[in-house]
Order: sequence, then structure tokens, then C-alpha cells
Amino acid sequence: MDVKTLELEVNLLHERICSALSDTTRIMILYLLAERDMYVNEIAEELNAPQSTVSRHLKVLRERSLVTTERQGTAVLYSLEDKRIIQSLDLMRSILNDQIQANAQITGNRL
Repeated sequence: MDVKTLELEVNLLHERICSALSDTTRIMILYLLAERDMYVNEIAEELNAPQSTVSRHLKVLRERSLVTTERQGTAVLYSLEDKRIIQSLDLMRSILNDQIQANAQITGNRL
């Protein structure tokens, strides 16, 4: 393993993807878009959030190439750029679930 190459890749991963995933609203948007392509007003309604807030988060996801857009007249339809991001999120959720379960067993708490 070339440590220099790995370091460059990890830095890019952090800059482009991890920073985009640092907000729960953006993660929720990705999960919504995994179900179907949506307009900003639909996303805002699903999340019960102001459209301006959702637009700001979509901008970040667009800049990081996690979502794509398709203009339809005056509206913009959003979709996932790559479905593997959901697989990655699901894997991290699975790890988290295993950690919570292990902690519950250690402390004797039931979930």
C-alpha cells in the first residue's frame, strides 16, 4: 500500500463526501432520493423543513456530485448520482446498530 496515495484519497474522501454527510438533513435527503426522484418542494414537505433550507442542502450535495439535477420547465428534479452512497450509509448504520447491541449486552440494557 502506497501511504502517500492513500493519504491523498482519504483527504479527497473527507473533503468531497464525508463533509457532505456531516449533516443529518443531507443524509435524509439522500435516503428520500433513493426511493424516487423528487422536486425540492416535495423534499421539503417530506422533511417538514423550509424549502430554502432544503435548497441549501441540495446545493452542497450537488457540489459534491452526490445528486444530479434535471430541469423540467421552471422546476428542477433531483436524483441520486450514484446509488452506492446509500449502500455505504446502510453499512455504516449496520455497524452502528452492532455497536449499540454490543453495548446493550455489556450494560445489560435491553433495546
